[in-house]
Amino acid sequence: MRVVAGQFKGHPLRSPRRTTRPTLDRVREAVFSMLGPLDGLAVLDLYAGSGALGIEALSRGASTATFVDSDAAAVATIRQNLERTGAEGGSVARADALGFLRNAARHDERWDLVFCDPPYRLAARLGEPLSRMLEPVLAPGARVMCESSHRQPLELDLPLEKERRYGDTRIAVHKRG
Repeated sequence: MRVVAGQFKGHPLRSPRRTTRPTLDRVREAVFSMLGPLDGLAVLDLYAGSGALGIEALSRGASTATFVDSDAAAVATIRQNLERTGAEGGSVARADALGFLRNAARHDERWDLVFCDPPYRLAARLGEPLSRMLEPVLAPGARVMCESSHRQPLELDLPLEKERRYGDTRIAVHKRG
């Protein structure tokens, strides 16, 4: 796994040893093609795993990226990947995604782009709580990119802007109205 494009193009990224399912390079490339320019955006990478999506966003011009994962090995890997690439503007939190969002809403934090890539086995049941918890932390015009299995999709109650399928992977981009 590597950074696909931008300032850190070609830098290798590690994946945590646990049963993480990193987004494939070709899928990541397609996602960022769908998203277009990211210059100056504040990015939130929920269920971050290796941090590949957030690091790719920083590489392509995002100003900040907040990485959230509940697993200690994932958090350590994200920190290593940020250090290895030299990416600046990244902060890492070890937290449950829903708890993190609840706390962020209390502190009036907002993001322009949110990556939401939960374990496929959990995705179908996360739609309602994530929709409710994401709404208060989305900046006007913000987008949310969800990755899930097309068989058990993560369905958010936000307007769907784009949807693509890559094998078993479903990519959905939602936009806050």
